[in-house]
Amino acid sequence: MAVLKTRRARIAGMTCSFPAQEVTTAATAERLGVDARRLYALTGIESRRIAPPDLCASDLCADAAARLLAALKWEKESISALIFLSQTPDYILPATACLLQQKLNLSQSCLAFDINMGCSGYVYGLMTAASLVEAGLGRVLLLVGDTINRLCSEDDRSVAFLFGDAGSATALECGADQLTFLAGTDGRGAEHLIIRAGQSRQRTTPELCVRQEVEPGNVRSPQELYMNGAEVLAFALREVPPLFEQIQQESGMDKDAFDAVVMHQANQFMLDALGRKMGLAKDRVPSSVRNFGNTSCASIPVTLSCCLRDRLIDSRLRLAMLGFGVGWSLAGGAAEIGPLVVPEPAFI
Repeated sequence: MAVLKTRRARIAGMTCSFPAQEVTTAATAERLGVDARRLYALTGIESRRIAPPDLCASDLCADAAARLLAALKWEKESISALIFLSQTPDYILPATACLLQQKLNLSQSCLAFDINMGCSGYVYGLMTAASLVEAGLGRVLLLVGDTINRLCSEDDRSVAFLFGDAGSATALECGADQLTFLAGTDGRGAEHLIIRAGQSRQRTTPELCVRQEVEPGNVRSPQELYMNGAEVLAFALREVPPLFEQIQQESGMDKDAFDAVVMHQANQFMLDALGRKMGLAKDRVPSSVRNFGNTSCASIPVTLSCCLRDRLIDSRLRLAMLGFGVGWSLAGGAAEIGPLVVPEPAFI
């Protein structure tokens, strides 16, 4: 595992934004002709937020960023860097971060770039942002979000009821938070969570846009997300508990020292299984899947902003953050943070 520690950066605040449109598991189950109770038992998801065609991940992140900057009372000229982390950028090029720099009216001296990451993405983004602050850039804005439903077939029962769309903003500046990060990769698992067509390896053709029944009940095109749920679960159960142990060792905080262990919100079944395997009481593993589903790279900041908001505003918390999934990619963080500025989530 790659290990990175920072001692001169602090998280100043965070928030998230969601599409206004809500879709219930019951409605999805009725459309697909499956039992809603079974879906809920498997996933713990009651509803999700789905972006309309004219709303992008960048729009959700921009809304979160504007509200957070206003609450922090930061001058826009003080932002030295903007990072946009997503699997659903506005365009192949230019980088969406450049568009967000203009949309947020940040200084032209602001460093801006994209990172393409998924389930482990927030921890990767936080690690990158903290490193920039540590290197002397002052204030950094980390924008993490996906409109992941754009990549899924609504007729594919393996994914159609799972994902929610969301955007987030996290602000970092010079300070004294103790931040520890670990990251690793096993690209052998890439084939289990993948969109095979639509980019340079397999360019778009009319034939590749046609949906077909590829397994019983699963209808998708090669340009839509394929997920092998059994392999995802096996990867998580195999790799996440050792990652948590390494985080404890590197941060000097044992399991009982953490106020909360915030994991990528794959589904409630996986969260419960990992919590049991790591010996964590259920109330120490916050979950946002019930109301928002699996929000991809935004799932950790969504959980922080929605489930721990009051505690983060009022107190200092010791947190472990565990991201895992597409790639296979794995990243963990340990942080002692707070009190923070955490504006209420917005629905746009």
